[in-house]
Amino acid sequence: MKKANTNLIKEINLNNVRQVMKRVETATKPQLASLTKLSVVTVNSLVKELHDLGEIFEDETVPSNGGRPALTYRYNYDFSLALVIYMKEKQGQELISVAVVNLEDHILQKEEYLMPVFDRQQLYDMIEHFLTLYPSIKVIGIGIPGQAVNGEITVSAHQALMGVRMIEEIETQFGLPVMVENDVNAAISGYCAKRDMDDTQCVLGIYFPARYPPGMGIYLDGKVFKGKKGMAGEIKFLPMDLDWYHEKMDKETFVGSVCQIIQSVNAVLAPDKIVLYQDRVGADLWNPAWEAYRNRKPMPSYPEVILQETFQQDFEAGMRWLTLKELEPVLSHFN
Repeated sequence: MKKANTNLIKEINLNNVRQVMKRVETATKPQLASLTKLSVVTVNSLVKELHDLGEIFEDETVPSNGGRPALTYRYNYDFSLALVIYMKEKQGQELISVAVVNLEDHILQKEEYLMPVFDRQQLYDMIEHFLTLYPSIKVIGIGIPGQAVNGEITVSAHQALMGVRMIEEIETQFGLPVMVENDVNAAISGYCAKRDMDDTQCVLGIYFPARYPPGMGIYLDGKVFKGKKGMAGEIKFLPMDLDWYHEKMDKETFVGSVCQIIQSVNAVLAPDKIVLYQDRVGADLWNPAWEAYRNRKPMPSYPEVILQETFQQDFEAGMRWLTLKELEPVLSHFN
C-alpha cells in the first residue's frame, strides 16, 4: 500500500513538472522547483526522467546569481503528436482534411483529399501514410458529420458512414487509440476553448449546413454533454415538419424555424449563449426578426444569440483540442 501511494505521488509530481514545462517552455531546475513548489531534490529526479524519455531536452546555460551557470531545459512539443482528421461534404463529394498536430497545437502538416464517394480503404491508406511519416503520432481523432454509438456510426447525414465501425477498425489496424467526435460537438468545443469560456456557462452551438438537417452541440461544465447514446442535440427530430434535405427554404421560413428551435432548446436548457453557425441570413434580417419573435413569445430568460460563419475553423480547432486532451496523462489507480 505504501509503495502504491509513493508511486502515485511520484506520478502526480511528474505530471506537475510536465504541465509547468509545457506552459513555460523553458526553465532551469531551481525555476521548476519554485513553480511546482517541489523540492530541488525531487525536481532533479523528475527532470532526469523526463529527459531520459525525450520529453524535455537540455537547452542552454544561463548565468545565475554569482554561482555556477544554470542549465536550462526546453519542452519537446513534438514528443507526442496527434493525427486529426476532419470529414465534411463539399459539392456532393467527401472532403477529408488530415493534419498532424504537436502538443503546442502547432500544425506540422496538413493535406486535403476529395473523394467522389467515401472510401474507407482510401482513408486507412491516408492514415498509414501519415503514421509512416510521423512515428511520434500517438492518438487519432476523427471529426464526422454524425454520431458513433458503441463504436458504430448510427446517425449521419452522409449515408456512406452509416454502420461503419470506424474506431475498432482503425485501432485494430494501427494499434493506436482513436477518438471519434461529432462535428457540431467539436465546433462548439473549439469556440469555447478559443475564448477560455467560464465552465459555469452553458453554451449551445447550432449548425445549419446546406441541404442537411441542423445539429446542436451542448457545452456544459467545461465539456460537451452527450446524453444517452450520444444523442443529445439531435434537433432534426424536433416535430417541425421541415424537409431539410430537399426543400429550398426561403429566408423568412428559415428565420422562423431558427426562432422556434431557439425557443424549444431555451425552454429546456436555458443556455447563456447560443452560437448559430449559418450563412443564409445576416444580422440585418436576423436581429429584427428575433426581437419580434421574442415579443410574440415571451420567456423568463433569453440567451445571447451569436451569428457565426466560422464553423469549419471552430470544428478544426475543437478537434485538435479534444484530440490533444487524449494525450494528457491519466493517473493510475492503485489499490
